[in-house]
Amino acid sequence: MTRLSVEMLAADTVEPITSAGHARLGIAVLLGIAVIVLLITKFKLHAFLALTIGSLALGAFAGAPLDKVITSFTAGLGSTVAGVGVLIALGAILGKMLADSGGADQIVDTILGRASKRSMPWTMVLIASVIGLPLFFEVGIVLLIPVVLMVAKRGNYSLMRIGIPALAGLSVMHGLVPPHPGPLVAIDALGANLGVTLALGVLVAVPTVIIAGPVFSKYAARWVDVPAPDRMIPQRASEELEKRPGFGATLATILLPVVLMLAKALVDIIVDDPDALVQRTFDVIGNPLIALLAAVIVGIFTLLRPAGFAKDRVSGLVEKGLAPIAGILLIVGAGGGFKQTLIDSGVGRMVLEISEDWSIPALLLAWLIAVAIRLATGSATVATVSAAGLVAPLAADMSTTHAALLVLAVGAGSLFFSHVNDAGFWLVKEYFGLNVGQTVKTWSVMETIISVVAGALPVPPSLII
Repeated sequence: MTRLSVEMLAADTVEPITSAGHARLGIAVLLGIAVIVLLITKFKLHAFLALTIGSLALGAFAGAPLDKVITSFTAGLGSTVAGVGVLIALGAILGKMLADSGGADQIVDTILGRASKRSMPWTMVLIASVIGLPLFFEVGIVLLIPVVLMVAKRGNYSLMRIGIPALAGLSVMHGLVPPHPGPLVAIDALGANLGVTLALGVLVAVPTVIIAGPVFSKYAARWVDVPAPDRMIPQRASEELEKRPGFGATLATILLPVVLMLAKALVDIIVDDPDALVQRTFDVIGNPLIALLAAVIVGIFTLLRPAGFAKDRVSGLVEKGLAPIAGILLIVGAGGGFKQTLIDSGVGRMVLEISEDWSIPALLLAWLIAVAIRLATGSATVATVSAAGLVAPLAADMSTTHAALLVLAVGAGSLFFSHVNDAGFWLVKEYFGLNVGQTVKTWSVMETIISVVAGALPVPPSLII
């Protein structure tokens, strides 16, 4: 083994990497990411396989022994799934309960019934943001598309005036606010506090979604004036139900894990005594696993039972909710393996040393790396897990607040300019009946606005706090 390989693989190495080592590691990173991009975009390989192969390629290009690379990858995969896998599963179950019980429809119909014509774009943002808290982006789109199309058609609205705010609400929640997979993985990789990240994520999300949603939709409606396509109005889940849960019970169930996690963060700040009974109590009930598990258990009684679900149907619903996330879990796990390979090969330390030499602010560096990977792969999740792995050493000496802001910078960068290599791009195009150019003018520009605004908002707090 060469001295460089030993230097890269030694966990306790503290000496700065040489210039030659920087060059070699930099080339290895670029080639490793290029392999992932090529496999995903050119050969249409699943992101799990692409990340696995890319991790092995990265280690090989860096000159590391293959057995050590395999160990790093599998260790990273295992620790990532152990850290966020259960949370993703519980979030998927809660989302499935919300959709199949008609609870999502109940929230949508109740809010729309009280909204005026002028406030409709703002109402759509509110609906999408609330619905988007526990749901994956694709599930949220499927739930909200019928509402968007029906509101636009019956109220004679521009489709973009109604659709863009809804998409903005879903996308912002997906990229910035846990318990979505991307933010959870970034929190785990950077060692950030989930409650603090959730609180700051919500604060950043509010102005971001206003600018990218209702404000931008005025311009999007002028650029692309298209009617709602009749053929794309699918049947809603609640149309097959005789009854559905109440608005208050549904909203309380959705917000329960958020309230519990925020309460824990608040108690941690106010009490600041790990041995105090109140802090130990909230450390348990505000733990993400307990908070989401509580919401799922409560949802059985507040969502499923009122909708007339029998016990056997509840079990079947849980199975159906878990099935679609197998691919997501594997991608997230492989992303964790890729992250660990980066760290163990010395790339993380290299990024730390380069950022010090070039005086690049950590938030900007995290955002730029996530943007580059997002543009190349089209996947917000891949961009998040890869960028978080690269900048993880920067968070080692950060305060709780700064680590949370770094998570938000990574999440913001992962949303930049969705285009033809992103599945979400085609989902929006087909549902809204747009051509490629129209989708770029609306959806892609909206995603870019979200990324830039959400990436800029954490900067002032990072300079003050």
